[in-house]
Amino acid sequence: MSHSPVLTLPRRVPFTHVASIAPLLPVILVIALLTLPAAQGADGGATPADAVSGLLVLYCAIRLVRERRRPLSRTAAVVLGLPVAGLAVAAVGASSPAAGIGGLGRYLQIFVLVPASVVLLVRGRRDFRVLAWAFVAFALFQGAVGVHQYATGTGASYQGEDIRAVGTFGPADVMGMATVVAFGLMCAVGLALGATAARQRAVAAGCALVLLAPLAVSFSRGAWIATAAAVTLQLALAGMRRALTVGAVVAASAVVLVGGLGIGTAMLQERISSIGQVADAPDQSVTDRYTMWAAATDMWSEHPLTGVGLKGFPEHRDGHASLALSSGSDTEGAGAAFRKQPLLSPHNMYLLVLSEQGLIGLLALGGSWLALLVCGLRGLVRARRSASGDGLDCALAACGLLIWQLIDFLYADIGGPATVLTAVAFGFVAWWALVGADDLSKASAR
Repeated sequence: MSHSPVLTLPRRVPFTHVASIAPLLPVILVIALLTLPAAQGADGGATPADAVSGLLVLYCAIRLVRERRRPLSRTAAVVLGLPVAGLAVAAVGASSPAAGIGGLGRYLQIFVLVPASVVLLVRGRRDFRVLAWAFVAFALFQGAVGVHQYATGTGASYQGEDIRAVGTFGPADVMGMATVVAFGLMCAVGLALGATAARQRAVAAGCALVLLAPLAVSFSRGAWIATAAAVTLQLALAGMRRALTVGAVVAASAVVLVGGLGIGTAMLQERISSIGQVADAPDQSVTDRYTMWAAATDMWSEHPLTGVGLKGFPEHRDGHASLALSSGSDTEGAGAAFRKQPLLSPHNMYLLVLSEQGLIGLLALGGSWLALLVCGLRGLVRARRSASGDGLDCALAACGLLIWQLIDFLYADIGGPATVLTAVAFGFVAWWALVGADDLSKASAR
């Protein structure tokens, strides 16, 4: 008796893979919308990515109501909600209700609401890795645009030449592309050092090396310093043997890559050497930064506990800054006409918070970041001790990203279209520190 062959269809089709990451799609959409060119000449204002980040928070809230589950653990709620105390006090002390409400909404968006939503939407290490690769992909796109700008002389103006790579962010946000590329680089290095699959490690390492080129031609000294420090710490945390091996490969490849692309120009060498000259013979940009730092410190000394109020730095700047401060920075190129960019912040996140929110705000916001760092590093130690090593890539990517941001905040603050990506990054880090690392600990205890 013969039997006809039975045709069996695979249970999974490509659509199921898309459906499996459906909760992450709003987060990925926020990242994707940042590829749109920034409006040139606009003084701030919400971007499409900012609007979608608001929808992301709303989407997360609706999911919580429908699923009727506890949103966050007690620890996560305290750590993510800690900045609210300082923000509320600073909002009351703002010069006007509009400034207070506007500043409060912006800070809540960046440091509380969007990060908490990302924490709730990431369901495990698989989702975490999807977001990590989304950061890498976005960095590669912006980096490609930036290298093209440098090679063709269509970037932002730098020392009279339109060669500064700014990606799609324009000359008004020269740190935007450097931040994006650095975020992608941190994620790529973490995946390369900690992934269990050899193919994933190789691809991630290749992406990290490629991203060195656009980071170099961003001419951002702050991003260079933060990246060098964060990558060094990632290598050390991954293990000294691996650190020495990977460090040698990265150094050799960087020489070949940068030299091969012709990035080692006199301007780049001069920019690198200027890092060590900021105290002896600072240029005007460094002088302006020192002057604004002194002004922020002076504001805080007059209002030590509560600061001058949210969005109060621009209003109080002239009354505390010395005559060494210039009228603004000149921006042009990358499709934009010449424009005098006003200096409205101290370009140091810690001093911005200290001047506007006082010690209460700095301790609240800084305490939240410190708690994330401690919890993240504890989880990294657990991942290294795990027999399987699963989760080490997540730990290294998250810790590297947070360390980079905390160092970069010494030279930059929030502002510009790329700020919403900082909110997503804090959520990315917070998931590992408050959820992923804790899950790893529970699994090892079983």
